[in-house]
Amino acid sequence: MQSEQASSSKEEPPSAARLTSLKQFRAAGRGFWRDVSDSDWNDWHWQLKHRVTSLEQLQHLMPTLAPEEIAGAQFANHKLAMAITPYFFNLIDPADENCPIRRQVIPRIEETHTASWEMSDPCGEDSHSPVPGLVHRYPDRVLFLVTDRCAAYCRYCTRSRLVSNATGYDFHPEFDKQIAYIESHPEVRDVLLSGGDPLLFSDDKLEHLLARLRAIPHVEFLRIGTRIPIFLPQRITPALCAMLKKYHPLFVSVHSNHPRELTTEVRDALGRLADAGIPLGNQSVLLKHVNDDATVMKAHVQKLLLCRVKPYYVYQCDLIAGSAHLRTSVREGLEIMEQLRGHTTGYAVPTYVIDAPGGGGKVPINPEYVLCKNANRVLIRNYEGKVFEYPEAPDGTPTTTPPRQIEEPELV
Repeated sequence: MQSEQASSSKEEPPSAARLTSLKQFRAAGRGFWRDVSDSDWNDWHWQLKHRVTSLEQLQHLMPTLAPEEIAGAQFANHKLAMAITPYFFNLIDPADENCPIRRQVIPRIEETHTASWEMSDPCGEDSHSPVPGLVHRYPDRVLFLVTDRCAAYCRYCTRSRLVSNATGYDFHPEFDKQIAYIESHPEVRDVLLSGGDPLLFSDDKLEHLLARLRAIPHVEFLRIGTRIPIFLPQRITPALCAMLKKYHPLFVSVHSNHPRELTTEVRDALGRLADAGIPLGNQSVLLKHVNDDATVMKAHVQKLLLCRVKPYYVYQCDLIAGSAHLRTSVREGLEIMEQLRGHTTGYAVPTYVIDAPGGGGKVPINPEYVLCKNANRVLIRNYEGKVFEYPEAPDGTPTTTPPRQIEEPELV
C-alpha cells in the first residue's frame, strides 16, 4: 500500500505526524494494480470497469476483513450497492479497521440496523418533487437529479433509497418534464445537477443538458454536485473542463471528508476545474472515525484551500436508515467548529448545518458567540472565550459609547 497510513479514532486522536501533511500531496499509487499500464490506469472508463463490487474481490484484496464487513458486503446489494474505484481503494489502510477511507466505502452489517428515528428519505425530497427527478424545496432553486449511478457508493448516502437502485426504487429522470417545469417557474434562478453523479455522463450528454438549461432566460447560474474528482480524478479531463467553461456562471460542489482523500491526482483534477474559471466549494459530512476530530478537520479544510476549494458546508450526518454507526453527536460537531473559528483562516471555516429531518432544509448550527442582547448592547464571546460588549442605540444604530471587554458575562 503506497498511501500514508493514518487513523482518526476518537480513542487515539491522530497526531500531526500521522496526518497527511498539509503541504505534501502524495499520489495514491497503483497498489494492487501495479501491473496496469499508465494508459489504462489513467482512463476513467477503465477505472469504472474494474471497480471492486463483490465480497470475493474484497477478500482477495483485504484478507483481514472484519466479520462485520464480510456480513455487510454480503448484504450490500439489498440496500446500497458496493463499488469502489481501484484508485480510491488504494487509499484504504488494510491494517486499520477504523481507516477513514475504509469506513466510508466498505459496507458493514450495522447498515442493517435501523433506529426508530431513522428514515429512508430524511431530507423529504420525494415530498417536494413536483415532477420525477426534480426537487423544489427552496423558493429560487431546484435540485435536478440526473442519474442514480456513482463512481463509488458512500455508505452514509442520503439518497441510498435511490442511488444504485439496490432497493428497487427504479429511478428514471424525465429531462423533458424537469426542464419544462423550470421553464414554467420564473422564480427558479439556480439549478443544481446531482444524483447519483452528473460527471459520469459523457461530455456530449452532459453538455446537451447544460445547454438546454442555460437557454432558459431566468436561470442565472448552474451548479454540479459531484464526488467524481475525489473518487475518479481521471474523469476530470482537459476536454471536460473546456466544455464546462462554456456554461458560466457554473459552480462545482465537491465532496471530500478527510485530508488523505486530497492526493496529487485530486489536487491536479481540481486545479484543472479551477483553471477553467469554475468556483469550487466542498461539502463534508461529519462522520465517526473519519473526521470527528478537530485536528483532522483543520488539516482537511486547510488542505482544501491549497487545492483551491472553499470549505462550504459540514453536514451533520442525515438520519438515513442504517447510519447510526457513522453518526457523531451535534455536541461534538460544535466542539470541532469551536476549534476552527479563530484558530485558522476564515476562508477555511465551513458552515456547520443540519438538514432538518423531513424536509425542513439546511439549518446553520453555530457555537454560542452571542451571549445576550438588549436594546442597548450585545454581549459577544470570541474564540478565546473573552467577552466583549458592542453598544448600540435602541434603533439599532451604534452609539458613541466606546466598546469594552468585560471579565464575566453580565446577565441582562
